Amino acid sequence: MSLSKAKDLRLPLMNLIRLKGTPILEQLHLEERLLRASSDNWCIVNDGTNVPTIVMGMSGKPSQLLELGPVIKDRIPVIKRFTGGGTVIVDKSILFVSLICNKDDVPGVQPYPRSVMAWSGSLYGEVFGGVNGFQLRENGMCETLF
Repeated sequence: MSLSKAKDLRLPLMNLIRLKGTPILEQLHLEERLLRASSDNWCIVNDGTNVPTIVMGMSGKPSQLLELGPVIKDRIPVIKRFTGGGTVIVDKSILFVSLICNKDDVPGVQPYPRSVMAWSGSLYGEVFGGVNGFQLRENGMCETLF
């Protein structure tokens, strides 16, 4: 193989952070610090969060998206992430995988939801291809259990 072809096959360096049970608010603070302060590529894997939490996108309005009475009564934490996205409930059964990448290291992926979802769907498809029922859905990757 020629040197130029070998160079084309190089993958970008990715730093890995593994967490277990870290509260999602702490994870989001870490992601924001890395995004703002580091020019490196990062993969953060958090095996669940010990505190069930509702996570909303930046523009989400609690009065429109949540049943506030039960949320307040049950003291369920509600946080807003610094990015967009839907409202989700997270708990110990979630595997969080966050990728923070330089745009030059993922050529052809535009910083828009559909492009990122298509790219991450192909990436996770390779990783979780053998897990029955695991697939890309409108809002992310999930496994359907029946």
